Amino acid sequence: MKSPIKLLAIGLLVACTPTSEKSAEIQKYSIAQFYENVSVGGGSFSPDESKLLINSNETGIFNVYEVDIASGEKTQLTNSTQESYFGQSYFPNDDRFVFSFDEGGNENFKVFMMSPEGQAKDLTPGDSVRNGFWGWSRDEQSMYMMSNKRDPRFMDIYEMQISSVDDEMPVSEIIYQNSDGLDVGAISPNERFYALTQAITSADGKMYLYDRESGEKTDISEHEGDATYNPQFFSLDNQNLYYTTDEGADFVYLAKRDLETGEVETVFETSWDVWYAYDSWNEKYRVIGINNDAKTVVKIFNQESDEEVRLPEIEGGSISSVNISKSEKLARLTVSTSASPSNIYVYNFETGELKKLTNTLNPEINGEDLVEGKVVRYQSFDGLEIPAIYYQPKQASAENKVPGLVWVHGGPGGQSRLSYFALVQYLVNHGYSVLAVNNRGSGGYGKEFNHLDDKNHGDKDLKDCVAGKDFLASTGVVDMEKVGIIGGSYGGYIVMAALAFEPEAFDVGVNIFGVTNWLRTLKSIPPYWESFRKALYDELGDPTTEDSVRLYEISPLFHTQNVTKPLMVLQGANDVRVLQVESDEIVEGVRANGVPVEYIVFEDEGHGFRKNENAIEGYGQIKVFLDKYLKGEGEMETTASGGM
Repeated sequence: MKSPIKLLAIGLLVACTPTSEKSAEIQKYSIAQFYENVSVGGGSFSPDESKLLINSNETGIFNVYEVDIASGEKTQLTNSTQESYFGQSYFPNDDRFVFSFDEGGNENFKVFMMSPEGQAKDLTPGDSVRNGFWGWSRDEQSMYMMSNKRDPRFMDIYEMQISSVDDEMPVSEIIYQNSDGLDVGAISPNERFYALTQAITSADGKMYLYDRESGEKTDISEHEGDATYNPQFFSLDNQNLYYTTDEGADFVYLAKRDLETGEVETVFETSWDVWYAYDSWNEKYRVIGINNDAKTVVKIFNQESDEEVRLPEIEGGSISSVNISKSEKLARLTVSTSASPSNIYVYNFETGELKKLTNTLNPEINGEDLVEGKVVRYQSFDGLEIPAIYYQPKQASAENKVPGLVWVHGGPGGQSRLSYFALVQYLVNHGYSVLAVNNRGSGGYGKEFNHLDDKNHGDKDLKDCVAGKDFLASTGVVDMEKVGIIGGSYGGYIVMAALAFEPEAFDVGVNIFGVTNWLRTLKSIPPYWESFRKALYDELGDPTTEDSVRLYEISPLFHTQNVTKPLMVLQGANDVRVLQVESDEIVEGVRANGVPVEYIVFEDEGHGFRKNENAIEGYGQIKVFLDKYLKGEGEMETTASGGM
């Protein structure tokens, strides 16, 4: 299923370019109003299938809630005011549930149990340890957890008997010791077989079958060329392993391996990446998620009738994830759109009834004022076709041109998708046209496209983003004298690279938690990234080798003398991926040029925002900054957070 990268001989793809329409009058909303929208997630069924366990940030921070499916009544089960709590699952046979959280964004997650009476218990005592809930055993007598408490570099798998969790000191037994960087992807129902993966490079990996009875570990991924493997599940009879792979293909597909004969067959493939797959409790249904041109498409197959299940059409959104109940009668559906936050529904396979359980859009906001993203493509500097998502303000027209922004996603290897993002909608609502670029190196467009930027960051990927300006110009509604660049994490790096290496390309830059010194970042990655350190170095470069020369050259920190355009930087003090010192130093260097720099440090955040109050402050100040330095309106407001 090889899909070669297409080099276009023509300019912009005219068919994908939005036409200029007459500007519309719309109401403008504050960033606080956008954060009166509610984000929800999760959706584990209770044992009796009468309730759902969901996560919601309606209090300003994520907490765990229970929703009665029949009445729609919602009950708050945790009351955190400092850290975001995320519910993982009800216990298999009672209303206790598992939830997890970290402290201030430090990524050292703890796993807790909550009783029906509201008593919380730490199942993973200890500080500076990263833990995670991994799932339940098939016999429903124990839970699996992962932890790096034995060795900070590796995540081991532990088993804790459910009967012991009420003990004063619950005991967990290590069932897979990860001493060689092999990560557990799936465990067979009888607990005999483990599917393990190893990242060799960013494009190539191995998959092993570990037999717990014999202790043997067998490479079951012998292949030519590059291929990646991602175990999904074992069949109930313990005879087959299902996994996704791009072996011999450009896009990822679902395959099956017979554990006894070693025979491999392709189960499902399409012209896009298969993201995930799983079977329902008794294998009646198979759920497959596809990353279809920046939009998730979910397919459900009835394996008894060998037919695809036709779910009801849901106006204003598409189904992005599904969880099927143990009885296989109900399905939790998460429905999303790029113009409104996700909602949760429950669908009854037997009656066809569809029930909406959440209503996340702030009633003060008229959904007609928001903008759906449109998938577009344009030609880069060398003729390569670049996919992107374009948001055009409704008030924009040829007579009323608006400023433009090039948005760059995180990664490397991330993807801008057709999903809701409050900051983008806020800026578009206030008259900024946004082009979310999926530059070469982005995921979702085949492995060839995904690896076009390997050891070339800050060069061709940056040029793809600069070429996005040509697309903005083609719309006829963007004032090309007012175009900025904005992004987070890897996207923040591209922002700084643009200001340092293409100093005349953009008029302003907004760097959100972005890398500025690759030498430091790659040397200081969290210890639990050890299993894919080699793959990371393969893509970006090894800072301990001669690659350090190139890494120095592409690090904006060492080229701040080139920056001449106004800059804004947002940083979390607890960020373990991009250390605060990186932002401190880039700000100091750019300010030395006499260039306007606005800097906000959030003392209680890590790599991204968890708290609404911080997002409101940070994103609100981004608009103030853009209004002043891009639109040429107003003055910057004084911000209470430290680090300005």
